Amino acid sequence: MDNNKSAHILNTSSNLLGLCFIVLTSLQVLKLKQTSLIDEFTAIATVSFMASSLLSFLSIRSSDQKLSEKYENIADFIFMTGLFDLFITTMVITFNIIK
Repeated sequence: MDNNKSAHILNTSSNLLGLCFIVLTSLQVLKLKQTSLIDEFTAIATVSFMASSLLSFLSIRSSDQKLSEKYENIADFIFMTGLFDLFITTMVITFNIIK
């Protein structure tokens, strides 16, 4: 098995992890009304992207084929969870700014 998907997950999730840190920092500067809700969703996304990065790295480094596939599948699912959380965060920020 070629671990092409794991390399993409690792690259993208580490980039989105940085984006989550930027969102958390921006919340302090903007002083939005619903920061606790945005903080919570961003924290979930941050943990998801951290776990996804770790599991995709383990998938790339694993010499066992079945274990590598298992890590990759779990990383893929957790990555999608992080993307969904980031989408929710973006919607909350957008609607909060529009008000």
